[in-house]
Amino acid sequence: MKRFLFGLLFIFCAGGAHASILPAQPKPPKTPALIEKGRVVYFERCSFCHGLDGGGNGPAAKFLNPRPRNFKTNVFKFRTTGSGKLPTDEDLFKTISRGVPGTAMQGFDNENMKSGLSEEERWAVIYLIQTFREIPDFSLWDFDEEAGKSDDPETREEYRYNHVLKVGEPPPLSAETVARGKEAYQKAQCFQCHGKRGLGNGESAKGMTDSWKFPILPRDLTKGWKYKHGESVKEIFTTITVGLNGSPMPSFESALSKDERWALARYVKSLIYQPVSGNVLKVKKIKGKLPETSADPLWNETDGMDVRLAGNVLIKPRWQNITIDLVRVKALFNENEIALRLEWHDRFADTVHEGTDELHQLDSDRPGEKGNLQTYVPIYSPDYKPKKYRDALMVQFPQKIPEGTRKPHFLNGDPNDPVNLWWWRADYDGRPAEESPSVEMNATGFAKPFRRQPKSGQNLFSKAVYKDGVWTLVLKRTLKTADENDIQFETGRFIPIAINGWDGSNHDIGMRKSISSWHFLYLEKPTPLKVYYLPFLTLLLLAVCEVWLLRKWGLEKS
Repeated sequence: MKRFLFGLLFIFCAGGAHASILPAQPKPPKTPALIEKGRVVYFERCSFCHGLDGGGNGPAAKFLNPRPRNFKTNVFKFRTTGSGKLPTDEDLFKTISRGVPGTAMQGFDNENMKSGLSEEERWAVIYLIQTFREIPDFSLWDFDEEAGKSDDPETREEYRYNHVLKVGEPPPLSAETVARGKEAYQKAQCFQCHGKRGLGNGESAKGMTDSWKFPILPRDLTKGWKYKHGESVKEIFTTITVGLNGSPMPSFESALSKDERWALARYVKSLIYQPVSGNVLKVKKIKGKLPETSADPLWNETDGMDVRLAGNVLIKPRWQNITIDLVRVKALFNENEIALRLEWHDRFADTVHEGTDELHQLDSDRPGEKGNLQTYVPIYSPDYKPKKYRDALMVQFPQKIPEGTRKPHFLNGDPNDPVNLWWWRADYDGRPAEESPSVEMNATGFAKPFRRQPKSGQNLFSKAVYKDGVWTLVLKRTLKTADENDIQFETGRFIPIAINGWDGSNHDIGMRKSISSWHFLYLEKPTPLKVYYLPFLTLLLLAVCEVWLLRKWGLEKS
């Protein structure tokens, strides 16, 4: 089970396979033999999540958010058919082939994944799941099949293929189209769920549930890599038009004209953020005081680095259901100090904490099955009773800048390579007189508790601001300290940096957190004066040599 769930986490982070989603061969006929083949494939590849009978209740289901699809209810989100209608077979083929980004549903296109399925196997599974039903003697699939064969025009009208959306081509991209889309966003009151800036933090966002009473959150529209139905303009238009059955996302086919929906799709597409590639941040040196607030215009004068995060599946309690998946980092330094600016999306500010106040790796109260044999967190379990937890962020450095390629383990270091941790906590940010919101700690791997540095050794400055679904945090410290347990910043060196994040509303606490691999800070090294005067001296020397040669040649000639 551990290996299986580790694979699921990879899919959560990778976000589904963007593969070839159109069948290369004609759709095979639905036959009893092909359905039986689908049953074998489904048992081996699908039942662990979706359950043997398709009820969405397989052994892995209690660990996954969102829950696996319950095929017995005949409710499907991702379709090109009208609201409330069954998807086409081709819709299902697309979902199985590409997967669902941001979920445990991997892509099964065998041309793009070694563990994929052939086209025939995918069709076989599709035909099988159409036999699952909630009521033994009836299902919507049976009714649909009868409607498709009927000679009665009214009955035939109910056939799902008669309700396929005619998408067409989107209007050309222009500032005017995007502006009209923004107006449509207001008209349709999309902000009620998705927020004013599309960050998924609207007034209705908290407490939402799907048709099965499971918690559900509106999409953060800036994160295209988590668009489950696809992030192309056509796919966004389709989602807006037909809605997502079983979720609070309705169809806007009646509420908005076709032109308004196209404009809205263009506007939503314009909100998608494109993460910056690369894992090295060049830190600019400035003269004078470093900024202490995230709004300081000095931050506009430097580049940033996007750090991607995944769930902690390395040590228990393993946690794959994360919401903090990207942190934007900027940095500046002067003669004496370094300052970091960290920014991340968080739908709700969580500043109340009812859990243990110390960060821990050896929690005896972690959720799990009897005897704590289960290392993942079963979030749909009577034993899972989370409290109110704070938002928090941690920046991790090696205690000593490593030589060569050797680095500490990216999750809390190791005995031979300890790490220096800067831990910020939202619940203390409003009451700094009681205790500083930011704490310096050290760790030497998974097996030992974190060690908080003495109060006399705490040198961190922090200032955090939460506004409209975004946390921004400034951390500042001197480049050098007298403590051997602290990272000592040097210019001209690649300094590893990693980030951990906790979203209180997501019930993150302790090792239930988002983690990153190592990235690097590179503090600009002053350019030596010789870089400027050596070219001049070289030219001068060449000129002297040339004059000498000319004179010598002239003397010899005379």
